[in-house]
Amino acid sequence: MTPSLVIFDCDGVLVDTERMVNVIMAELVTELGFPMSGPESQQRFMGRTLESVKEMVEVLTSRILPADWPDQVRELDLKAFEHGVAAIPGVEKVMDELDRLDVPYCVGSSGKYEKMRVTLGSSGLLPRLEGKLFSAQDCEKGKPAPDVFLLAAKTMGFPPSDCVVIEDSVPGVAAARAAGMSAFAFVDDPSCDRQAMKEAGGILFEHMSELPGLLFSNT
Repeated sequence: MTPSLVIFDCDGVLVDTERMVNVIMAELVTELGFPMSGPESQQRFMGRTLESVKEMVEVLTSRILPADWPDQVRELDLKAFEHGVAAIPGVEKVMDELDRLDVPYCVGSSGKYEKMRVTLGSSGLLPRLEGKLFSAQDCEKGKPAPDVFLLAAKTMGFPPSDCVVIEDSVPGVAAARAAGMSAFAFVDDPSCDRQAMKEAGGILFEHMSELPGLLFSNT
């Protein structure tokens, strides 16, 4: 069955930002007294909102962080993105195939709209996705809660059971499954937890070139 709607996560699925932002996060957490590497940051925090990351960092470091700490991190990330953000290799060809088959697609992200517009704009993908961006900032709960994916499906006009999600994090896969959607887990990054994504219900794939075949044979 062909999916009625494909929902892409943003960071790490559409744009190559995960490693960049997790190096920044690891440095911040290390400065707070809990030594951490970029890959460790990815494994702990990937796919979550910065508000939920703040709570996790407070537990790890036994510190109370400023209320605006998430916004401070966002500013650091946006400065890093000014040097340029690349699209994930092969994702434009996936969109080309979806366009050819007349299958609509959109974005469901934990990131705020400002961040998405900066990264997608830098990568050249924004013109294809403007007006089809959905953020957890509009939801009561972020991933692993299903809210952002349910918002995307409702706004785009499709039942959740007819939607599929493309994710690269355990919280993202869990959110998709909680929404009643199939989840395809992009696992090209060596830091990703493949086993955990599989246990969460994700269908694993390593290269974007594999995705069209998976979408139209396993959904």
